[in-house]
Amino acid sequence: MSELSPRGWRELKFGELCQRIVNGGTPATDNARFWNGHTPWVTGADFTSHGIGEIRRFVSDAGVRSSATSIVKAGNLLVVTRTGVGKLAIAPFDIAISQDVSGVYVDGDKADTSFVFYLLSKELEEIKKLNQGTSINGIIRADLERHPLRIPVNKRAQQKIAAILTSLDTTIEKTEALIEKHQQIKAGLMHDLFTRGVLPNGQLRPPYEQAPELYQRTLLGWLPNEWRVSSCGQTCSIDAGITLGPHRRPGKRAHPYLRVANVYRDELRLHDVAMLEALPSEADFVLRKFDLLVVEGHANVAQIGRCAMVNGDAEGMLFQNHLFRLRVLGMRPLFALLWMNSHHVQRYWERTCATSSGLNTINRRMLNAVPVFVPSEEEQTRIVEAVAISRDRIACEIRRLDKLNDQKLGLMQDLLTGKVPVKIATQGVPA
Repeated sequence: MSELSPRGWRELKFGELCQRIVNGGTPATDNARFWNGHTPWVTGADFTSHGIGEIRRFVSDAGVRSSATSIVKAGNLLVVTRTGVGKLAIAPFDIAISQDVSGVYVDGDKADTSFVFYLLSKELEEIKKLNQGTSINGIIRADLERHPLRIPVNKRAQQKIAAILTSLDTTIEKTEALIEKHQQIKAGLMHDLFTRGVLPNGQLRPPYEQAPELYQRTLLGWLPNEWRVSSCGQTCSIDAGITLGPHRRPGKRAHPYLRVANVYRDELRLHDVAMLEALPSEADFVLRKFDLLVVEGHANVAQIGRCAMVNGDAEGMLFQNHLFRLRVLGMRPLFALLWMNSHHVQRYWERTCATSSGLNTINRRMLNAVPVFVPSEEEQTRIVEAVAISRDRIACEIRRLDKLNDQKLGLMQDLLTGKVPVKIATQGVPA
């Protein structure tokens, strides 16, 4: 740090802010006496963006005594210095740590622990530059202790900054929880819509258990009597994409093309579109708006066959051979998209996909045979509209979350550098 510290701030080495730093360790995993005790024990893998995630292992008192692990008291800093370098948390309770983690006891006379947590969060990239090692990367403790930081001299200023950022983090966590809740509601809604459908009055049909006369039996379960059973091959034209081979390099006629990485459930993401030298037969692989793209293979069976729709931004692009293009015939494309991502089709893939070298795959024959439930056009429209309401609610919360994260980044840059000073209350006068 070569620039001058802002007024009221001073520069210190990280080690000067610490009363002590403790290391961790792992009790012998083959000794049952050392485990299944009452003290939570964490590695770098247990850290999340909001601190410590679900506790997976507990150590016994004997495990603590017989190993290099340390128990860090609640309220103190945890810094991952190996295997996941740079992750941070404040210990939510007394917690034992592995060799991946260092416990940091901040000197309360010099600094506020929450402020140091946020300051280190901002310094994360600089800290990662200290990363050393070959087989196991890590930060050398001496390097961490020498890392320079700037802090306000007034501890109340530190606490005010930490309180502002903590309040914003709380709002971010609540928004993330709300998004998760809405996504679960949407998943439940999708299940009901593709099992019971929607009547003209906007209500779901009674479930089969209450009104079995409304349903017919199929290989995928019960479906409304008014629906017909077809197949993907009968309702869509199916084509594979370009086999890249020597055409990978860009040329004068470079053309954007989509890959598996661009296909998410329900949507395409065009953040990293590749360029491909155009082919003489490129017209066969050009995408139209409302085409569907289906992923051919994935290591995770739950991701097999994930499907997204081509929007206006992707229209005219090419697509690679690890994707199938569905051009929908005689159905609403949005309904077809929802169906291809439904629980019915996911269960179908789990039963029929092929597995080789850890990769789950589907082929054109399997895709042709995918069962498709086809309601009337009017009911397709009602189903699409019901899902759209739920999807729009989620999209609104995601936009709000993006704004909150941008706001946090801006505040961290302003408050943790002293660029924008905080007002500290004087005695009897609120800030």
